[in-house]
Amino acid sequence: MKERFGRIFVIVIDSLGIGAMPDAALYGDEGADTLGHISEAAERFSIPHLRSMGLSNLHPLKQVPPVACPFGYHAALREASVSKDTMTGHWEMMGLKVTTPFRTFTEHGFPKELIEELERRTGHKVIGNKAASGTQILDELGEEEIRTGHMIVYTSADSVLQICGNEETFGLDELYRCCQIARELTMKEEWKVGRVIARPYVGRRKGEFRRTANRHDYALKPFGPTALNALKDGGCDVLSVGKIVDIFQGEGITRSVRSKSSVEGMEQTIGFAGTDFHGICYVNLVDFDALWGHRRDPKGYKEELERFDIRLGELLKKLRPDDLLMITADHGTDPTYKGTDHTREKVPLLAYSPSMKGNGALPEQSTFAVIGATAADNFGVAMPPSTIGTSLLPLLI
Repeated sequence: MKERFGRIFVIVIDSLGIGAMPDAALYGDEGADTLGHISEAAERFSIPHLRSMGLSNLHPLKQVPPVACPFGYHAALREASVSKDTMTGHWEMMGLKVTTPFRTFTEHGFPKELIEELERRTGHKVIGNKAASGTQILDELGEEEIRTGHMIVYTSADSVLQICGNEETFGLDELYRCCQIARELTMKEEWKVGRVIARPYVGRRKGEFRRTANRHDYALKPFGPTALNALKDGGCDVLSVGKIVDIFQGEGITRSVRSKSSVEGMEQTIGFAGTDFHGICYVNLVDFDALWGHRRDPKGYKEELERFDIRLGELLKKLRPDDLLMITADHGTDPTYKGTDHTREKVPLLAYSPSMKGNGALPEQSTFAVIGATAADNFGVAMPPSTIGTSLLPLLI
């Protein structure tokens, strides 16, 4: 079969949910709507390129009317996996359905035995050990960590163990060393979390602390081969922008670049669009989630979307006739909702190529895995056994 597209760009706007999943009440997220509530909270909302691709056709927005003839196709995707986590969402995009949730420690923090072993192995006393937002825990304990050399450990509603370290006093190398130890310890079944995350920050006193771009995720390896492995083994380039390489622990990746911000991530993607790679460019833009969703800041989230839209316009100009662009998300993080954690939501799929003759709405899909399946189908490679997802390629006319 002749390839329809020589290059496929998959851009994940981390956390851009478009309304509660049918089972959202099971997760305490009934009524969540990241995109809709951002729109409701804003007086003005300028996203002309996302509008042209049909985002406001897919989800009504207060300030952004739908277009009569959107570029390409749009659809809502439901998550099949039993989670609302970044890692699970991305794994599902590439064909893996998670049926057993990763362990969480939201209610009481991590077990005493784990904390004691972490302290013994790292040489640092642990402070915190509870569920909290990143900014909250720094304001509460950052000064103590700097003064004592203790180590801030915290979690969230997701399956994560996070360790904060001040870059000037704790040191990046020491923070990464402690996180590697934590990852080793949390491979034990009863302590197994999806990710250990290094959370470096700068500043010396409450109100001045700021997390830096030197975050590093120590994720579990995918439990089986994904569409990325199939593409790489089939001779395709698999380019990773942002934290994709961490989410998949390098599996199926041929080249990766890290991003200091979502703006830089888009600039890197635009840079790749100027090269002659053959395969997929897979992009995660984390600022939407980390800076605005978790911090419950709808204004900041809206402004980040507007900055993204400007770069999207630049990318659209770079697309070749045989390129396919798919824009999606991995979960919701409604900045107007209760708490500070992810929300169980449907996500958008906006698909466009300059060679498309058709446009409009596609049926709602039952899994994120249509994305990886579409890429594999396009490049003529078989999806690995035990993966899920059906290609949308026949619909993208």
